Amino acid sequence: MAYTSSLHLPKHLLLPKSHRNRHRPSSSPSFVPAAVKINGVNGHAAEKPPNGKVQINGDGKGGHGSVNGKGKAVNGQAKKGVNGKAQRINGRADRIHLSVSTGGGDGLQDGFGLRVAFQGAPGAYSEFAAKTALPGCDTVPCRAFADALAAVERGGADRAILPVESTMEGTTLRNYDLLLRHDLVVVQEINLFVHYCLLAMPGVRAAEVRRVISHPMALAHCGRALALLGVDREPVEDTAGAVEMLRSNKLLDTAAIASPRAADLYGLDVLAHGLQDESWNVTRFLLLSRPPSPVILSVDAAAKTSMVVAHRGGSMTVVLKVLSAFSSRNINLTKLEVINNDAVSDSGGARPPVMILDTSARGAPTLRAFPHVLYVDCEGTAHDPRVREVIQEIERFAVFVRVLGCYAADTTVYDLQ
Repeated sequence: MAYTSSLHLPKHLLLPKSHRNRHRPSSSPSFVPAAVKINGVNGHAAEKPPNGKVQINGDGKGGHGSVNGKGKAVNGQAKKGVNGKAQRINGRADRIHLSVSTGGGDGLQDGFGLRVAFQGAPGAYSEFAAKTALPGCDTVPCRAFADALAAVERGGADRAILPVESTMEGTTLRNYDLLLRHDLVVVQEINLFVHYCLLAMPGVRAAEVRRVISHPMALAHCGRALALLGVDREPVEDTAGAVEMLRSNKLLDTAAIASPRAADLYGLDVLAHGLQDESWNVTRFLLLSRPPSPVILSVDAAAKTSMVVAHRGGSMTVVLKVLSAFSSRNINLTKLEVINNDAVSDSGGARPPVMILDTSARGAPTLRAFPHVLYVDCEGTAHDPRVREVIQEIERFAVFVRVLGCYAADTTVYDLQ
């Protein structure tokens, strides 16, 4: 097992234990073949995409991944860095394969002619997610997530893409709250494997790096590796923005955490692959459009419906009633998140209420404040009679219900390689 010698990383601190033959370990989830449904490890893989399958922890020869296979390289072959091959920091040479599809998922659509707004600079993970979900689309960089949503509302873009959940951070991005403030609908989802790399200017060695810059979440996801490197950390607006700053200012004592694609785009060297603390690092993105939704799904399609349920008291009672409404009709939930903002925050102040745009209000849409909110994703289309019955039942005891969107369920995990 090889490591970049200049990093001096004690492997007993960085390497997660292998969990072969265990699909759901309690400490660190094992890899499953992507292009196979996340909830069905023994399912059938999707057809091979035009450019071939990509491997993470594969044998570097382009073969198919296997759950218990042995591999010798991360992401096929590592790119050459300043000291020869760029080595990984986290991972084992005998770790489980992860074959990742770069196309052909159930939820992918033709993106030609569509403009997709994303937060960040060119090369951001959100941009790659957009181009994977909508092949052929044109991307529109925005400074903030709110700017991306506003671009769609005013007609400057056809879609906006938001990261909403992460296997390492849960829903701490709080972009769901941002979605609730806008009159947009969810039309697509995509799950992206986030593979962090340490990037530097050509010729810079890892031993010369004194500072690492990236998005705050990327720095947090790589905290253990950065601590061992003994470098200063500086948060910036996004991963691609860090790479852009590194390149434009020709910083020779600074490295950035970003994707391997960003290294290609900006002509930087990859000093190390797999910088993230946890091997299984997947982010879920949602694509949004102006209503009405341009997506048409049949009643029996493999689909999800997202909704928000708001109320003002009796939180547990409402949760149980919501669960009963779905259970009595044999409808599976894929997400249930409960937000209670009438308590005191860790800082001692009252948590602010969740603001939701009421698009059904007479006249102009109105922002309404609620202390208790449930985010719900269920299987089925919004026009499925059973789902309609659930919504009607919930409306009888909840203060407010808003359907956020209905879209094809795509549990494939895609990779940037």
